[in-house]
Amino acid sequence: VVYRWIASRVGGRRVVDLACGEGYGSALLARTATSVVGVDANPDAFEHARLKYSGPKLSFERNMIELWDGDVDCVVFLQTIEHVQDPDAVLARIRDLVGRGGVAYVSTPNVLTLAPEGEERSGNPWHIKEYRAEEFRALCERHFGSVELLGLFHARRLRAHQIAIERLHWDAVHSRLRITKPFYDRFTPAISTRDFALRGGDLNRALDFLAVCRP
Repeated sequence: VVYRWIASRVGGRRVVDLACGEGYGSALLARTATSVVGVDANPDAFEHARLKYSGPKLSFERNMIELWDGDVDCVVFLQTIEHVQDPDAVLARIRDLVGRGGVAYVSTPNVLTLAPEGEERSGNPWHIKEYRAEEFRALCERHFGSVELLGLFHARRLRAHQIAIERLHWDAVHSRLRITKPFYDRFTPAISTRDFALRGGDLNRALDFLAVCRP
């Protein structure tokens, strides 16, 4: 969902997709951007991306996100900052990469919806720091002059499902009726990107945050 939203806004941009993983997001960005470099340090992810996705505007490089250097004016850095030891150093590096007229898109999970109720952290051993909205905004604002913070929310089918669970105790109902598997066998494949919404407002219930950062 977030990659699609960003892709609609990077026309004419030279993009680096840092920590690109298996590469599908970099390929999606390359449909609209002037050029896209997907960067990942993992050798298996890099090789998979290089072999699966190709195009005249798309390339992949194996490198550490802190060490990559290139001529870009847009950085995409999704669902990774929660894994890094020194997020301030990474954001400072991203600011230098995009330059004066550039833009960076940085996302991270919302700890309030990621962690079990009453817990301070999700328990994911690979997450070094998990953020609330105000914490993530403050981190980004230390390095960028303009920060717009958006949240990713359930919409359409997923919003109806969320309401059914919260207000109608749907989890207990389908379990009692013994229809859990047949219901989700149909429901899950029907979910699409249209069943999520990226917007501002009260971000406490957002699934993820997306910071749109400009120097």
